[in-house]
Amino acid sequence: MTTTSSPTLSGAGLEALNERVLFDLACLNLPPANWVPARTGEQGEHVHDVIIIGGGQCGLVAAFALMSGGIRNLRIFDRNPEGLEGPWLNYARMETLRSPKTLPGPSYGFASLTFRAWYEAQYGSDAWEALDKIPRPTWMAYLNWYREVLALPVENSVNVERVTPEGDLLRLELSGASAKTVLTRKLIMATGRDGTGAPKIPGFVKSLPEKAWAHTADDIDFKALEGKRVIVVGVGASAVDNAAEALEHGASEVRFLIRRAQMPTINKMMGIGSFGFTHGYAGLSDAWRWRIMHYSFITQTPPPRGSTMRVSRHENAFFHFECGVEATRIEGDEIVVTTRQGEVRGDFLILGTGFEIDPLARTELAGYADRILLWRDRYQPPEGLAHDELGKFPYVGRDFAFQEREPGSAPWLSNIHCFNYGASVSLGKVSGDIPGISEGASWLASAIASRFYQEDVERHWQQLQHYDAPELQGDEWTASPLPND
Repeated sequence: MTTTSSPTLSGAGLEALNERVLFDLACLNLPPANWVPARTGEQGEHVHDVIIIGGGQCGLVAAFALMSGGIRNLRIFDRNPEGLEGPWLNYARMETLRSPKTLPGPSYGFASLTFRAWYEAQYGSDAWEALDKIPRPTWMAYLNWYREVLALPVENSVNVERVTPEGDLLRLELSGASAKTVLTRKLIMATGRDGTGAPKIPGFVKSLPEKAWAHTADDIDFKALEGKRVIVVGVGASAVDNAAEALEHGASEVRFLIRRAQMPTINKMMGIGSFGFTHGYAGLSDAWRWRIMHYSFITQTPPPRGSTMRVSRHENAFFHFECGVEATRIEGDEIVVTTRQGEVRGDFLILGTGFEIDPLARTELAGYADRILLWRDRYQPPEGLAHDELGKFPYVGRDFAFQEREPGSAPWLSNIHCFNYGASVSLGKVSGDIPGISEGASWLASAIASRFYQEDVERHWQQLQHYDAPELQGDEWTASPLPND
């Protein structure tokens, strides 16, 4: 299929594109008026219909989907300053995105909201054709524009400290720019890769002082690594990107300690991505979903080729396979790492160990996270397919809502929607990765709209009965007698 560029928007600038976006929305009467009946708390306090934690790409598209469905009594809280939502300008350190530039991403079915439309409007079609991968800061600039053109209500520097049930509502304790409490009917956790857990910190670093190591999700002072020997545990995308940063900032050497015997080279999940997978995976049996995700986990996703070449172009980068870490210690100013093949010495250790799924690690859910139904509670895999990490993922419904481990013990969990990486074993790649987030947002908005209508059906019934705006005025016809035989 040949590519085509917009004859009117290519190089026309963002103002022209903004007008196009607004025109497209107007043609579809979006967003419609709010239809959800207003509620107040017992003390007359305002009740929000939805609050979204996270103003990154998933939080933004979830808000747009809800507003497009006439659910407008919502707020979005993000703990970061404006322009720093998500990982892109924080701990993400790759040069470009892995995802192909042509994916629709959070556009929610609108061509004018795609990255391509935004890019071509500014730089023209020739620049688009010449673009290989999307530079990471450019993707963040696109998301900033997406938020602005759709007037999405993100409130920055607001942290949700705790969520507690209050009748059929949820109360959120806030800190930061808005240090108060608020009530909501539904809560969406659009909290990204670590959305239902935390960075994975292996026990072997407990013997090291905190200044001697960092996780790839931490704020690392790479300038301070100039002339240093850096040890990187792992060889996933984040491990490779952080190693490249260390090398480019003058590290004297970087050594990867890799458990595997060889580098993974094939991104298996990319091979089955399709409309069918996106929409069919969630309807598969538990056995099939577990089998697919188990295979994905054990085969592992390789780091992108560009990121790997960014490291290997340095002669002082070393890849050590079958070097799983067994222990660490400090000798003077040196870090000594014991591996299966011997000792490695360095000055700083970077953990490229990823994130772990553990609802108990989420402070927002303190006091009842242990009541969330997990995959290990629901499904026992056959011999050979056991996987402790997969078992810790929450077992969520098609609406992304948490479920109770013991029925009746925490019914309010159904009001908390896990629209982040934690839902991937249950629903697939529709709540974090760029390819499927618009579909996931559509499922989420549809499910919440359905729940609202069912919960408020008595009020909608009253509205139906009380509606009395006539379409006919009585002067449109004349009554006629039946003809006589």
